[in-house]
This record gives sequence, C-alpha cells and structure tokens, in this order.
Amino acid sequence: MISTIWNTVFFNPIYNGLIFLLDVVPFIDVGIAVILVTVIVKLILFPFSLKMVKTQLAVKALEPEITKLKEDHKDDKQEQARKTMALYKERGVNPFSGFLLILVQIPVIFGLYWVFLSGGLPEINMDILYSFVSTPEKINMNFLGLIDVSAKSVFLAFFAGATQYFQIKFSLPPMKARQEGKASLKEDLARSFHIQMRYVMPIIVFGIAYAISAAVALYWTTSNLFAIGQEIYVRRKIKNRNES
Repeated sequence: MISTIWNTVFFNPIYNGLIFLLDVVPFIDVGIAVILVTVIVKLILFPFSLKMVKTQLAVKALEPEITKLKEDHKDDKQEQARKTMALYKERGVNPFSGFLLILVQIPVIFGLYWVFLSGGLPEINMDILYSFVSTPEKINMNFLGLIDVSAKSVFLAFFAGATQYFQIKFSLPPMKARQEGKASLKEDLARSFHIQMRYVMPIIVFGIAYAISAAVALYWTTSNLFAIGQEIYVRRKIKNRNES
C-alpha cells in the first residue's frame, strides 16, 4: 500500500513530468528538465513557502518582545513558554508552519533519486508512462553537454552546498554577540543550533547531493536559488507596505 501511494503521488508524476518536458521542450537535456520540474514544484508550493517566509520575518520582528518575556519570566519556564505561544497566537504567527513545506520536499528529492537509481532514464519505463505523455526520440543525460546528471558531480554538489549556505543566511537572523558570564544553557544551545544550521547544514547538503546524483544537486541548487529570490521578494514587499 505504501509503495502504491509513493508511486502514485510522488514517483510517477515526477518521472512523467521529466519525460513530458523532454518531449515537448526542444533542445533540452535531462538537467534542464530537472530544473524546470523544480521550478514547477516550487511554484505549486509557492503559497505555502510564501507563508513560511512571512512567518519567519514575523518571528524575527517579535524577537524583542520575546526576549522581554524571557527576562520577565526567567524563573518560570512554563509561564515563559505559555506567554510566548500566547504572543504568537495574538499576532497570528505559527512558528511551526515551515515544517510542512520541508516534509513535502523530501519525497521530491527521493523521487528524483529513485528515477535515476531505478534506471528510469535514459531508458524509458513505458509501464508507468501516462497515456498523454509521448516518448521523446532522444534523451540527453548531459547537463549543458558537460555533466552526466545520473552520475555524481562535485561541481554541482558544491553549488548545492553553497546556495544552501546563502539560503540559510538569508532566512536566519544574525547571531547575537555572546556575553561572557551571562549566557544561559538555553542561549548556548540556540547559538550552537544557529551555527550548525549555517555552517554544518551546507556541508551535509553537499555530501548528500554528491552521494546521490547530479540531478539531486541540480534540484537542491535550483530550489535554494528560488528560495533566496522568494525571500528577497517578500522582504521588499513587506518593506514597501510598511513605507506606504
């Protein structure tokens, strides 16, 4: 049952989307098709990701008030948490809204991975091809004629890691300077998490993108660039709204 759901909801649509693009868009290779599929997926998820970015910016804006709440209730952690959640609710902010978007993207990554792992390209699996999807005459696996997207690529994996770094840098607030003797364990943990997200996560992305295939590296790079552009767009939109 799980296999059926996986194939019906994720793998088959991704596979057919790639084949469809390779057939209808002239002169493109599988790498460009992966980029186009990524953009289509991001556009479908755009309303959710837009909400996530707005939530992140709203949480950043509430940081001074949250800091004050922590100081006012530093001896009562339960009250501190209750007041913080009440503040989020009052301002209409859901700090956990981004997790759904992350969960949705994971199957897409595995779907792309499975397309190439299962030998779905360059040979076409006619058994799972939709009736309205035609078979392209030729499938070019070399991205821009240079990189085989079914193989590993240090170059594209590096770009995946680099764009992940800048995407996190855009989305996370800057780290506050550590005050000697005043930092609590919670603040130290938060700082550690911040450092790991900013510096360790890109390394993990590089490792995964290299270990799986260049196609996944392309997906990750395109997805990160889309997210950076989206963040810039939302920030400017909110800034213009506040100035008007």
